[in-house]
Amino acid sequence: MTEDINKDAAARMGKSIEALNHEFHKIRTGRAHTSLLDHITVTYYGAKMPLNQVASVTVSDPRTLSVTPWEKGMIPVVEKAILESDLGLTPNTAGGVIRIPLPPLTEERRRELIRVVKHETEQARIAIRNVRRDANSALKARLKDKEITEDDEKRAEDDIQKLTDKHISEVDSLLVAKEKELMEV
Repeated sequence: MTEDINKDAAARMGKSIEALNHEFHKIRTGRAHTSLLDHITVTYYGAKMPLNQVASVTVSDPRTLSVTPWEKGMIPVVEKAILESDLGLTPNTAGGVIRIPLPPLTEERRRELIRVVKHETEQARIAIRNVRRDANSALKARLKDKEITEDDEKRAEDDIQKLTDKHISEVDSLLVAKEKELMEV
């Protein structure tokens, strides 16, 4: 009777961790990687499209990304979208290829990125705790409707707490790994 609540909570907590991983991929370290530009959208024939659907994005060397739009007319649009993004990158156009050099991270910028990472981690913790609260509310509603006993409710709450602790420790280990990655020179 309580397994469905437990499965739903586990799935939703897992999605919170996936979202945190996705946010971490946006935060750059000293190395170039194509997922850095995943959240950039460009206007393509009047519609907003992700950059990777109008151009190929490749890593040409550890500090440089190359973007090759599939249409020549898209070069200025893609360049403008990269400039206006929150990444602070300056693209250089050479023919049909846009090169994006990644400047080395300063100590100050690394510390700033760690603050951002900690904020994202806290948001993930809050999301996981909200899932726990929702699951416990569902259990209390079932107890009130006499669908489960008090013992079943207590056991299920303990299971949900263990699930919460497991996911929060996973979030914490992701934070430690990302901090270590950011502080590498």
